[in-house]
Amino acid sequence: MNTPKPCRKCLLSEMDDETAKSLIERGINGISENDRSDEKVYQERLSICRSCDNLLSGTCLSCGCYVEIRAAIRKGRCPEKKW
Repeated sequence: MNTPKPCRKCLLSEMDDETAKSLIERGINGISENDRSDEKVYQERLSICRSCDNLLSGTCLSCGCYVEIRAAIRKGRCPEKKW
């Protein structure tokens, strides 16, 4: 059986992996409302991450974070200064 190759430009929430989706959901839910970015900012940040060469299967290769969690933090910053 062939193992599917990881999707370089996919976020964990977009993958067909319930464990990965649960990890992201728990991480984001653990951020207080006061510390969480609003939905528009969150989606703008993820759009930038999707086009970045440092994205690999939901992980930032520059710093090792899960981009969906970092993008959800109001004061979160891209290590490459893209947002």
